[in-house]
Amino acid sequence: MMDFAFLKYAIDLIAVLLLSLGIKGLSKVRSAREANRLAAIAMILAVVAVIVDFLGSSGISFYAWTWIIVGGLVGGLLGMVTAQKVPMTAMPETVALFNGCGGMSSLLVAIGVVLFLGDGEGKTFDLVENISLVVSVFVGAITFSGSIVAMAKLQGWLSTPVWTQSKLRHAINSGFAILSLVGAIELLLTGQSGLWLLVIGSSFLGIGVTLPIGGADMPVVISLLNSYSGVAAAAAGFVVQSQLLIVAGAMVGAAGLILTQVMCNGMNRSLVSVLFGGALGTGSSLTESGSSEYINITSCSVEECALTIEAAERVVFVPGYGLAVAQAQHTLREVTRVLEASGIDVCYAIHPVAGRMPGHMNVLLAEADVPYEQLKEMDVVNPEFPATDVVVVLGANDVVNPQAKNDPNSPLYGMPVLDVCEARTIFVVKRGMSAGYSGIKNDLFERANTSMVFGDAKKVLGDLLVELKELGVGRKS
Repeated sequence: MMDFAFLKYAIDLIAVLLLSLGIKGLSKVRSAREANRLAAIAMILAVVAVIVDFLGSSGISFYAWTWIIVGGLVGGLLGMVTAQKVPMTAMPETVALFNGCGGMSSLLVAIGVVLFLGDGEGKTFDLVENISLVVSVFVGAITFSGSIVAMAKLQGWLSTPVWTQSKLRHAINSGFAILSLVGAIELLLTGQSGLWLLVIGSSFLGIGVTLPIGGADMPVVISLLNSYSGVAAAAAGFVVQSQLLIVAGAMVGAAGLILTQVMCNGMNRSLVSVLFGGALGTGSSLTESGSSEYINITSCSVEECALTIEAAERVVFVPGYGLAVAQAQHTLREVTRVLEASGIDVCYAIHPVAGRMPGHMNVLLAEADVPYEQLKEMDVVNPEFPATDVVVVLGANDVVNPQAKNDPNSPLYGMPVLDVCEARTIFVVKRGMSAGYSGIKNDLFERANTSMVFGDAKKVLGDLLVELKELGVGRKS
């Protein structure tokens, strides 16, 4: 028994160290892939530690082992299929689903402990265990229900109801919060009563808080839900006395919270305004600065775009969600290879909230084997735009809108954006003139140095590649 216990603690320690290195490595694009592998190994070791713990326990039935083995096989298979089949455009929804699964796992652990190890079996919980149970149930239920709503909204299965944009939602959410509080107090006092009241109240609270949030704020919500899943896991660790869960959950919770703050800073939004202020730009398609209609739009062909790029010395590409939707990252990489072969300086400007989740564009471009050193964050690339010959905006909208700096009446005002308008020539690749998730017009499109290239990003880039090759770009010595 002692040998099994020592082996379990040793495996847990190694898993925590690997997970720590994995989280640290994820902060850099260059080390992200290896870091993800380290974190995956840490999770495998965590499962091994649970099995070792069961081996050292007495009275474990064949029925319990069946659940462990079947659960591990099914979960591993689903993870492999998801990793292989989910396209990059659906990655934000997948991350939201994974956050929800983490919350549900912590919730089920807490429910199982209350139902099967509570007073009904002769066991009473101390104060720390009771508080941990309440936190695990409350945060786990909010994380699960909120993540499912976020996934459904990103997938387009669920729209934002009109009533959620009124003050009525605050009264409803307050009611769910009070219901959760009553259930939590009952659970703390009795050890079992009030459990289902807490589950129902916190589940509906997660739905009520997430439902009004618009797409522009969704990256922040996904990051926050990730933090919640870590908090729920840490609380579950106290419940089942697992040091690995406590440490791992605390690290994930802290990392998610830091990332949430970074995302809020990147959008010039406070976390309170994201959670309780409704959707960014809701009802603000027309700002006091003017109409939402475009007047002075200049469009050009792919041939004209190619001629301008051929004569450039420095070209910056700005990827956005439209690039992910078109699955055009590989075609973009082929274009940049041709430009690099001609001695043209190429880089990619990355905005922290471009796409639908934190790091969406980094992952998208890494999939196309874009060199890490060519990915430049907003603070680094912004001072370089005045010396840039050509900027090509691919499906990005709000993150390049000059209103964020020039129009105090704009919902985007104060949000840090990419200063692409300072480049000599700008080409914006879009299917049409639809607004971004903020729902407002983009003044960049009417600038004298901006030309619109209408079409699907993959087709436009494919045609651009053909034109560049016909011009001899890529064959220069």
